[in-house]
Amino acid sequence: MAVEAITDANFKEKTAKGLVVTDFWATWCGPCKMQSPVLDAMSDEEAFQDVTFNKVDVDDNKETAAEFGIRAIPTLVITKDGEVVDRLTGFHDKGQMADILQKYR
Repeated sequence: MAVEAITDANFKEKTAKGLVVTDFWATWCGPCKMQSPVLDAMSDEEAFQDVTFNKVDVDDNKETAAEFGIRAIPTLVITKDGEVVDRLTGFHDKGQMADILQKYR
C-alpha cells in the first residue's frame, strides 16, 4: 500500500476509519525528505497493512494544516477512527514509529 497524498477536500474522509498516520510536510523541508522514505517503506510492509499512511502538503492544504495547528514540519498526526491519539513533530525512524503505532493497535 502506498502513501496517499490527501487534500483539504478529502482529509476527513481519508482519516475517518482505522489507524491512520498523516504526515504534514512540504517539498522544501529537509527533515520531511528524510521522513517520507520511512513511511513509504512501512506502508509496503505486511506488519503495517492495518495502518493507512497519508501525506498532506502544508503549502497546498493550508486549511487542514491550520485546523491541526501545524507550526513545524514534519508533523505526524496519528488518528484512530477519526480521533487524534498522538502527534509527533520531527523525524522518527522506523523503530520509533513501530513502537508508537503498537500502542494504538
